[in-house]
Amino acid sequence: MAETLRVENLRTSFLTKWGEVTAVDDVSFSVDAGEILGIVGESGSGKTVTGFSILGLIDPPGRIKGGRILFQDEDLVGLPENRMREYRGKRIAMVFQDPMMTLNPVLRIDTQLIESVLAHDKVDRVTARQRARDALGQVGIPSPDERLASYPHQFSGGMRQRVAIAMALLHRPALIVADEPTTALDVTIQGQILFEVQKLCKESRTALIWISHDLSVVAGLADRVAVMYAGKLVEQGSVDDVLDRPMHPYTSGLIGSLPSNNIRGQPLRQIPGMTPSLLNLSAGCAFRTRCPRADAACLESPPVSVPASGREVRCAHPLVGGGS
Repeated sequence: MAETLRVENLRTSFLTKWGEVTAVDDVSFSVDAGEILGIVGESGSGKTVTGFSILGLIDPPGRIKGGRILFQDEDLVGLPENRMREYRGKRIAMVFQDPMMTLNPVLRIDTQLIESVLAHDKVDRVTARQRARDALGQVGIPSPDERLASYPHQFSGGMRQRVAIAMALLHRPALIVADEPTTALDVTIQGQILFEVQKLCKESRTALIWISHDLSVVAGLADRVAVMYAGKLVEQGSVDDVLDRPMHPYTSGLIGSLPSNNIRGQPLRQIPGMTPSLLNLSAGCAFRTRCPRADAACLESPPVSVPASGREVRCAHPLVGGGS
């Protein structure tokens, strides 16, 4: 498959009054055309900052300290802002967790969608309006002709998110970065949007990075999954391999804590402890204070190993063959 995006050794940090925080630390992955990559992890693991880094949306006091972001073989790191604007919306789209980061509250929906089309494509307004209408229908908004004349405040939160997703689909971009876009939606609408997204990727060869904390969504959507913890990717591979045979203890803990993997009436299994603060990470493996397999070897930062074709794991004591 043709490679759409390759991220190599990405490091993104933020300067705070307490010191420098490295939110994304030595992260590498790739996404092929038509492929869906799920990035999962707890809140604060660096998932969203990774997505923002790809779009060039890291503003001071944040900065990309190192690494490369190769989009169709062009490095996006350090590109001038006017060049990045040519990419955003047209060739790379992002769907934010909060739809109001996409929508202007004082403009009608038709104005926003039509202007988005006209900003990147030389078509007449009639064609642009038809594309806007079709995009709303694609994400399940009823009476799209009428809803085009509405303002964002006239939509529910879930409907606003569907409009934001429609805006991302307008240009059939080569890459979509979606940051937990279906969190606020009911299960029926969520399923419809996931179906449309999979269909788009298959038909248009759009590459998709789906950022989520919901393993069940990623299991049914993604081709491959990458697991983040404390700014690092700790495991990645095909979705079946990683979820059926996890090799990192953190991945195993996440899967084991799912309600469906627990006995009814019994307390839920949990990963002990708390996610460490990125401000004072100690040397070595960041997960070692919560890991039942930790020993003296974990005082050193573990390198990435490739125990099997298509699998990567960052652990001194990976679970051989998966399991606990």
